[in-house]
Amino acid sequence: MAMATAPSSVTPAPAKPGPDTLGAAAAQAAAALAVRRPGRLRARTLITLRWLALAGQTLTLLVVAFGLKFPAPYAACAIVVGLGVLLNLALTLTPVGRRSATDAEAAAQLAFDILQLTALLYLTGGIDNPFALLLIAPVTLAGASLPIRHAFALAALAIIGIVGLCVQSMPLPWHANHALGLPVIYRLGMAAALIAGIAFASGYAHQASSEAARMELALNVTETVLAREQRLSALGALAASAAHELGTPLATIAVVAKEMARAADEGPMREDAELLIAQAQRCRDILRRLGEMPAAADEVHERMSLLQFVREVVEPYADEDAVQVEAVVTGAAGVPAPDVWRWPEVLHAMTSLVENAFDFARKEILVTARFDAETVAVEVRDDGPGFSPQVLAKLGEPYVTSRPGAEGSRTGHIGMGLGFFIAKTLLERTGAVVEFRNGRRGGAIVAAKWKRAKIEAPPLGDFGFRT
Repeated sequence: MAMATAPSSVTPAPAKPGPDTLGAAAAQAAAALAVRRPGRLRARTLITLRWLALAGQTLTLLVVAFGLKFPAPYAACAIVVGLGVLLNLALTLTPVGRRSATDAEAAAQLAFDILQLTALLYLTGGIDNPFALLLIAPVTLAGASLPIRHAFALAALAIIGIVGLCVQSMPLPWHANHALGLPVIYRLGMAAALIAGIAFASGYAHQASSEAARMELALNVTETVLAREQRLSALGALAASAAHELGTPLATIAVVAKEMARAADEGPMREDAELLIAQAQRCRDILRRLGEMPAAADEVHERMSLLQFVREVVEPYADEDAVQVEAVVTGAAGVPAPDVWRWPEVLHAMTSLVENAFDFARKEILVTARFDAETVAVEVRDDGPGFSPQVLAKLGEPYVTSRPGAEGSRTGHIGMGLGFFIAKTLLERTGAVVEFRNGRRGGAIVAAKWKRAKIEAPPLGDFGFRT
C-alpha cells in the first residue's frame, strides 16, 4: 500500500478562500435570492379559471332547466352567476388584470369564488348537490400558491360554507311534485367528506408547493455558488495567461534598460535607467507570483495530484490550533496514483465539508483520499458527536442543519442547512456517489466516490502534452 501524508504546515495558495469565505458564499447567495417572492398567481390566471367555472355553472343550469326540466330558482341562480361575470369584466378592464396579483388580492378573489359557489349550491340543494365537491378547488389553489395564513383562512371559509349548507339549503332540483330526501346520516357523511377533502387537499398542496419552492431556492443558491467558483477559476486563468504573455516584453525592457544604464554617464539619465530596471524586475516578480496561481486554464494547471487535492481542501484549516487537520492519500499496491482534474465545484464542495467538520470536531479531522484501479474516493472524518438520527435521515436535503449559531461556531458561520445540499449537488454533478454516515467509534463521515475515469486527468508527456 502506498501512503503519503500532508505536512502540518501547508503553504497557502494565493487564490484559496479562507474559512470565513466558504460559508459566506452560500450565505450571501441565499440572502440575495431569499427575498420575499412576488405574488405567484397572475390575475389573468384567476380570471381565466373563473371564466371556466362560470361557463360550467351556466352549462349545468341550462342542462337542468331545458334538458332535465327540473324546477329551480333559475332567476336567483342567474344573478349569482352574473355577479361572477361582472367581477371578471371589471378585473379584465382594469390594470389589476394585467399584472400578478398580490397575496391579499388573490385571497380576496378566491374568497369571492367560494362565496359565489356556496350561494349557488344553497339555491340548488346544498350538500345534496354533487357539485359541492367543487368547493375543494379554490382552497387547493390557495394552498398551492398563497401563504399559510391566507390558505388557512380560505379553508375555514369553505368549511363554514359546507356546515351552513348542511344545516340549511333549498331543495335539490328534481322531478316536479317529487322531493328527493336524502338521509341525515348521508348528509352528515357528505359534509365530513368534503371537510376532510378540503383539509387534505389544501394541506397537501401547500406542503408540496413549499417543498418545491425551497428546493428551487436551494438549487438557485447552488448555481450561484458554482458560478462564483468558476469566475474565480477563470480569473486565475486570466492572471496566469497575462503573466505568460507579458514576460517576454518585460524581459526586453529590462535588457534595453541595462544597456542604457551602462552607456549613460553618471547623472539623471543613468538614475532613470536604473529605476526602469528595478520597476521592470518588480513587474516580473508580480507576474511570476500570478503565474504560480493553480487555476490557469491549461493542461498543466487544470490538473493536480491527489495529494495536492487534499492539501488544498485542508489548507484553510491547516494552521488552526483548535483542531488538528490532516490529509492522507492511500492506494492499492501496484496501482499508480492518478492526477485528477482541478474542478472548482469539487474543491468548493470538499472544503465546505471540512468547514462543517471543523465546527463539530473535538480535536481532529482526517481527510483521506483512496484510489485503486477502478475508483477514487475522498472521505472527511471528524471525532465529533456524529450525525443525530433525525438529521442523518434527511441529510443532503436543503435547509437541514444542526450547526451551532455564530457565537458557538469555530468558523463564525451561521448554519442555513444549505451547505450539505450544495456540496452533495456539486459532487453528484461530477459523477460522485455521496454517502453520509457515523463512524463505529463516533464522529461523522462524509465520503464521495468517483469512477476513476470520471475524475482522472489523462497522463502528460515529457513536455506537458497529453499522451
